[in-house]
Amino acid sequence: MPRKPNDASSISAAEWIASVHAARDFVHAQRLLQPQIALVLGSGLGELADAIVHATFIPYEQIPGFSPTHAHGHAGQLVLGYLSGVPIVALRGRSHRYEGYSSHHVQFPIHCCHALGARALITTNAAGGLNTRFQSGDLMILDSHIDQLWPRRSTAPPVSAHPLNSTCGRPLSPYDPHWIDLAKQLARQEDIVLHQGCYLATLGPTYETRGEYRMFRSFGADAVGMSTIPEVLAAAQLQMRVLAFSVITNVASTEQPQETSHDEVVETGQAAGPALRRLISRILEDLSGQPD
Repeated sequence: MPRKPNDASSISAAEWIASVHAARDFVHAQRLLQPQIALVLGSGLGELADAIVHATFIPYEQIPGFSPTHAHGHAGQLVLGYLSGVPIVALRGRSHRYEGYSSHHVQFPIHCCHALGARALITTNAAGGLNTRFQSGDLMILDSHIDQLWPRRSTAPPVSAHPLNSTCGRPLSPYDPHWIDLAKQLARQEDIVLHQGCYLATLGPTYETRGEYRMFRSFGADAVGMSTIPEVLAAAQLQMRVLAFSVITNVASTEQPQETSHDEVVETGQAAGPALRRLISRILEDLSGQPD
């Protein structure tokens, strides 16, 4: 089992692999299903799990190595079942770096999903809009990201101890271009507003100031949040296909003071949930119609 965040730097590759296998074996003991897709459901988006049929729900607290979630809108459940005829494993909620966890711990569920059989990741989050063309409730598909999850190394395991140290270099583009094109095409068919852009992640948990909004815009970011990138990097290291969506919960103003609450973020995520669920279902329908 992975150690507590303040002990993560001393974990060995053998311990890491054993922890992943222990989590996989526990989940298999609850239900033997080999998923094709891993699906991460972010703030306010957990209701998408209600569309999963023949579902088995396993609380994170029961799975060896999984960290509990504390943020509102994150149920903390692993869900096995079928969506649009495709076997999936869904992570209903995530842990965050701002909760005191290292990237090592945040990434652990992705490694478990891969060990269960998933070879692709669809991940979702709630994010603040930086692009002035965005409106609250819009969807954005990620084509790039900017990692500002500092501090990185204080709680992360050394590269030499990582079981994937031969592929630890950051990918130039972890987001699958073919899936991006497919999602945009299906969004047009479904009359869903879907932007394409760059996501920036900060450590949080405080929301950004107007000065930070201006700075992030100058970086080229279109949306800002506090998650997702560690999961994407883990999936890329595991050579999984990656698709990522942001629900734009508010649009930043650099001129007028704004107050944003997490309750508002969750509510907007829930309101946008049906459109995102429809789009993800269409993507999976396309996948289920393709030969293995």
